[in-house]
Amino acid sequence: MPARILVVDDEKDLRSLLEYNLTQAGFAVETAEDGRAALSKLKASPPDLVVLDLLLPDVPGTELLKTIKRAERPVPVLLLTAKGEEVDRLVGFELGADDYVVKPFSVRELVLRIRAILRRGEEAGGEAERYEHGELAIDVSRHQLLVGGEPVSLTALEFRLLTTLIDRKGRVQTRKMLLADVWGFSADLETRTVDTHIKRLREKLGSAGRFVETVRGLGYRFSEEER
Repeated sequence: MPARILVVDDEKDLRSLLEYNLTQAGFAVETAEDGRAALSKLKASPPDLVVLDLLLPDVPGTELLKTIKRAERPVPVLLLTAKGEEVDRLVGFELGADDYVVKPFSVRELVLRIRAILRRGEEAGGEAERYEHGELAIDVSRHQLLVGGEPVSLTALEFRLLTTLIDRKGRVQTRKMLLADVWGFSADLETRTVDTHIKRLREKLGSAGRFVETVRGLGYRFSEEER
């Protein structure tokens, strides 16, 4: 069965363009012109991925994104928007977006990004990757984190930041490396962006926050020590 894509955008011409091209790429496509219509279709039959505009006529796209990500079974979301400022992209990722594409855009690139998101989901679903380190336990495929046996809620970005550090355990990750690999930014940004998220992550990890170490003048690393 082809993957089902829900396109949410108030521009009729753009919805038609995306519906045609995504169908040609092998996807089953539905469209919605506003947040209410999107929520109705999500409730009736959740798709495999949502392509979402941030500027909707009835509700902010950010609110719809939060609603989607709070669901019992969150759906991947690719934000497709004219809001291209770095702060807009950071907010989108912080709220749980899986990717961010700025208008005007390349349809071919959009298709490739959608396929990459769906492929990541298939890989995670097929292999229950788990990490255990001290009192910290992560189930990547279920997007679950336990600290001392108690569940801890992380945003998609915080989860990606933590697993990136764990994957490179013992190796220093500079702020630029983390911005590129976690946020997807190649341009220089204020280093406070990384620092703020590291601080928030440590707070949520509680006693396990000690594993995220600061290497002064360089960046951060995940400790190899389990105590």
